[in-house]
Amino acid sequence: MKDKITLSSLERMKSAGEKIAVLTAYDAGFARLAESAGVEVILVGDSLGMVVQGHDSTLPVTVQEMVYHTAMVNRGCHRPLLVADMPFMSHGTPRQALDNAGRLMKEGGAHMVKLEGGHAQVETVRHLTDRAVPVCAHLGLLPQSIHQLGGYKVQGRDSHSAERILNEANELQEAGAQMLVLECVPELLATEISLALDIPVIGIGAGRGCDGQVLVLHDMLGITPGKVPSFSRNFMEKENSVENAMRAFVEAVHRGEFPAEEHCFQ
Repeated sequence: MKDKITLSSLERMKSAGEKIAVLTAYDAGFARLAESAGVEVILVGDSLGMVVQGHDSTLPVTVQEMVYHTAMVNRGCHRPLLVADMPFMSHGTPRQALDNAGRLMKEGGAHMVKLEGGHAQVETVRHLTDRAVPVCAHLGLLPQSIHQLGGYKVQGRDSHSAERILNEANELQEAGAQMLVLECVPELLATEISLALDIPVIGIGAGRGCDGQVLVLHDMLGITPGKVPSFSRNFMEKENSVENAMRAFVEAVHRGEFPAEEHCFQ
C-alpha cells in the first residue's frame, strides 16, 4: 500500500505543482473504491443531504448523521486524508464548533473538519486549530448560506466581492486553516488565491489554477437527478465500472485535463 496521505503530503504536492484529487463519499463501499482509484482526499460532504437523503439543500443534515457517515467512510479506506463537513448550525460559536468537531474526529474518525464561511469564522478556526483540530476552510459559494445568497450563484465576479474573498482566504490561513475549498468563483480569482496561499486550495467550479479539484460523487458518476452543475463532468459516460470512472477522474485531475475550459467561470 502506498504511504498514507497527510496534510504534509498535500503541502508537498502543492509545492511540487502536483494536482490533488478529491471526491466525496458517504459509505464504506464507495470509500474503498475511491481509495483504490487513487484519490488523495475523501470528503464526507453535507451534500449527502441532497444526493443521499433527497433534500433540496444541505441544511437539514445533522451532526449525528455526519458522524454516522464519516465513521462508515473511515471503515472503508485507510490511505486518503478524511475530511468531514460541519453541517449547518453546528459551529455557531467556537465552543459549539469544538464539541462537534471533536465528535467528528473521535466518533467518526475524521482527520480534518471543513466549515463554511469567511471573516465570521476566523475566531472559530483559531479556536479549533489551537486545540489540535485541523480545519479546511470553505469560501465562495456557501451551500449552507443558500437562502442568504439568493440561490446557487457564482461568487466574486465584481471587484469588491473578489477582494473580500481574497482577504478572507488570507485571514483564514493566518488563523490556522490548513486547506481551503473554493466553490463557484471566477478562474482568475481562484488562481490568484491559490498562488497567494501556502496551504492547498481545492476548487469546485473554480477553474484550472487551483491546487486540486473536488467533485460530488453522484455528479461525477452522472446519477444526480435533475440539473447537473455546469462545472461537473460525467466520468461514468465512457467507463464500464464505478471504479474506472473514479480512476478516470483522478487521472484527469492529475494530468491537468479536468477541469477544462467549459467547466470554468470567467
